[in-house]
Amino acid sequence: MPSSKGYVRDYTQEYKTAKKRKEVSSGSNGDNAKRKAARRKMEKSGRVSKGDGKDVAHKDNNPKNNSRKNLAVQSKGKNRSFSRKGKR
Repeated sequence: MPSSKGYVRDYTQEYKTAKKRKEVSSGSNGDNAKRKAARRKMEKSGRVSKGDGKDVAHKDNNPKNNSRKNLAVQSKGKNRSFSRKGKR
């Protein structure tokens, strides 16, 4: 966190640097796009609905694996928490 007075972050440069380091991906191949696809799949099947406070979890923690047997419905608190030892 910058501590100098009047400092303004350059988000464009930060994004370019992160992209160069392959820390972010964009477009339909990004992890976020895969998570949204999983959510849509579960909404179509009727297992979740918009605003229900539930998340679609990937059992193997891989957002690119959207097969039905890998998806589960969990509460937001359960899905977004993790143990510090790396296991859920």
